[in-house]
Amino acid sequence: MTDLSHYRNIGIFAHVDAGKTTTTERILKLTGKIHKTGEVHDGAATTDFMEQEQERGITIQSAATTCYWRDHRFNIIDTPGHVDFTVEVYRSLKVLDGGVGVFCGSGGVEPQSETNWRYANESEVARIIFVNKLDRMGADFLRVVDQVENVLGANPLVMCLPIGIEEDFIGLVDLLERKAYVWDDSGLPENYEIVDIPADMADKVEEYREQMIETALEQDDDLLMAYMEGEEPTIEQVKQCIRKGTIALDFFPTYCGSAFKNKGVQMVLDAVVDYLPCPTDVKPQPLTDENGDETGDHAIVSTDESLKALAFKIMDDRFGALTFVRIYSGVLEKGTTILNSYTGKTERIGRMVEMHADDRNEIDRAQAGDIIAIVGMKNVQTGHTLCDVKHPVTLEPMIFPEPVISIAVKPKDKGGSEKMGVAIGKMIAEDPSFRVETDEDSGETILKGMGELHLDIKVDILNRTYGVDLIVGQPQVAYRETITLPVEDSYTHKKQSGGSGQFGKIDYRIKPGEPGSGFTFASSVVGGNVPKEFFPAIEKGFKGMMEEGPLAAYPVLDVEVELYDGGFHAVDSSAVAFEIAAKGAFRQSMPKAGPQIIEPIMKVDVYTPEDHVGDVIGDLNRRRGMIKDQEAGVTGVRIKADVPLSEMFGYIGHLRTMTSGRGQFSMEFAHYLPCPQNIATDVIAAAKELKASK
Repeated sequence: MTDLSHYRNIGIFAHVDAGKTTTTERILKLTGKIHKTGEVHDGAATTDFMEQEQERGITIQSAATTCYWRDHRFNIIDTPGHVDFTVEVYRSLKVLDGGVGVFCGSGGVEPQSETNWRYANESEVARIIFVNKLDRMGADFLRVVDQVENVLGANPLVMCLPIGIEEDFIGLVDLLERKAYVWDDSGLPENYEIVDIPADMADKVEEYREQMIETALEQDDDLLMAYMEGEEPTIEQVKQCIRKGTIALDFFPTYCGSAFKNKGVQMVLDAVVDYLPCPTDVKPQPLTDENGDETGDHAIVSTDESLKALAFKIMDDRFGALTFVRIYSGVLEKGTTILNSYTGKTERIGRMVEMHADDRNEIDRAQAGDIIAIVGMKNVQTGHTLCDVKHPVTLEPMIFPEPVISIAVKPKDKGGSEKMGVAIGKMIAEDPSFRVETDEDSGETILKGMGELHLDIKVDILNRTYGVDLIVGQPQVAYRETITLPVEDSYTHKKQSGGSGQFGKIDYRIKPGEPGSGFTFASSVVGGNVPKEFFPAIEKGFKGMMEEGPLAAYPVLDVEVELYDGGFHAVDSSAVAFEIAAKGAFRQSMPKAGPQIIEPIMKVDVYTPEDHVGDVIGDLNRRRGMIKDQEAGVTGVRIKADVPLSEMFGYIGHLRTMTSGRGQFSMEFAHYLPCPQNIATDVIAAAKELKASK
């Protein structure tokens, strides 16, 4: 039986290019897991094992690996930084107990860092911060600390200070121990010596040490009082306070270094052991009922409880389908039969493996706190709960964002269709933010995703991994429809033909809902003019019609329907009659309610060197963008804007041309807004043309 207090389930997350994967590589090297360090820019990083990752130098899938440091077992997940793959970060955070947020010493808090930080806050994951790349031009540790405070609204607890900066960066001062660590030029992590603190840093070290100790001791009133009276706490006492505050998310211990140059990574590993929670330190996962509402019970982390585990990732590789599972309580053994509470079906556990990126070690048993992979499960998808057959439970499920962009694809040759069908089936299981539909009229396959890069990589995987050659259409925007006027109306469905008839009369109000509310149905019928048992049928009728709006057959959003009166027939009324009445009512009233086309607006974050700011802003304005904010940094300017998705296709090419290749941007879905009249007219015309051509 393993001692759970020696477990650390951690994720490493950050903005694209802040050095997450390099940091993970260094951790694996230091913990003896790999002997030769792979570099991202050479396409040789251990955790970037997809061809697409190696070519682009970015992480796409979150990779899992296990290693040991100071007798503690680390289950580490290296997550992607690019905004199109945030779903990977989100689902990893869901099953982790702690995290390491990596920030670039010169870039600071970048757009994706904010998104990931927000996800981590929502998932209540304790974190330590590692400010990386201090050997880079423009690096400034204290400026990044300041940004963490002001941009992320977090409370960084500075644990060390750098000795030298940029090319003169040689080591660190550990504030708690008052020790200076200096590395030589060999680039080997173990080649450091402990020296006296440089004389010119002595005052600064004492100032920051005092701040750190005061903040830490706020976790323990007795120690704080004693400290105020001049009694110095022991290092152990300070560490206990820091651990307590870190787990409570009161502050985030902040370290610095250069992962690439192997400086400062040991301190981060020590901090993971000293300050990040073990599985029993975090709030237990809530259990839910079939509707996803919390029941008030929790999955207590203990090997004595019945089995509760969450499947958080499906991956298909050369050995077959792998289901990544976080075990919250109980024990999982090879050969046992478990229940998938989502499908109600049982499955037998065949092979279980402990992952090291894409290598694996077979295991026979896993327990609460473990993150493992199960080989060959049939009907399990991301977010499903696996549990004991005798004690069915459901863990809080994962919620994934809706796709905002789609492309039509078809195989170049006939034989490709079947191959494509199998491949897409596997890809949907792996990535819940990737959806596929078939257009029944044209026979085209529509791929839907989170952004151009997301779909670009999916097409690339279909081509290279599965050997399917595709003809790819233009990207399409996920337009929606809504209404602008309230309407009060009445509809009667009456049908009399041999045998029993059908009758349903409804009086209803349709009005615009709050943005983002989707569809809401309410009833204020009094006196039983419409019996209660028909309400679900009426709601179902309206809801079913929301799939196709009156203007261009796009799905309808943000509509409130209120049933306030009606009539029924003792013999002829039925649920079916009222459902048909609701459908007829939708068709009758929606055109009267001022329907309009709404388009997805993206939150765009552009980074550009200072001398190109005017060009970038002018270009965003031409794309109907609303500039929200401008922030000057040391190496350039960040521009935040809301821009319609339809105007953003191919933007990266334009941005690179304008900024001589130095600009970069990220975008994520923000909200829907009404389309300008001229664009709405084009969208409706295109929809009609498409319908006619079919």
